[in-house]
Amino acid sequence: MPYELKIETAFAAAHNLLHYCGQCENLHGHNWKIEIYIRGTELDRSGMLLDFKILKEKTNAILDTLDHTYLNELPIFAGRSPSSELIAEYIFTTLEKELAAWPLTVHKVTAWESERAAASFYRKD
Repeated sequence: MPYELKIETAFAAAHNLLHYCGQCENLHGHNWKIEIYIRGTELDRSGMLLDFKILKEKTNAILDTLDHTYLNELPIFAGRSPSSELIAEYIFTTLEKELAAWPLTVHKVTAWESERAAASFYRKD
């Protein structure tokens, strides 16, 4: 796919990892930086794959469900550890549904929990 868009955004939340032996099993928080990548081959009449405004609005609506929450208490993580991997997967799959009307694909979502540690979820091409 010859076109790719990327946006970066962020949210803050608390969590604790389940079935983990170490400090991260305790309640703690992160300021997650989120990177969204979408790809496609068709541009609209204005020469865009998707207006950044639309991509930001759809992404931020998803992040609003996570922002300033205790992730472990959210139904999407019921009985599961709200790891960066699962956060990236949740954002990816939810955004994929939100963008289903456009001729494009969500390629990858990366969730950075610190400046040096990130997890990504993507579909194989």
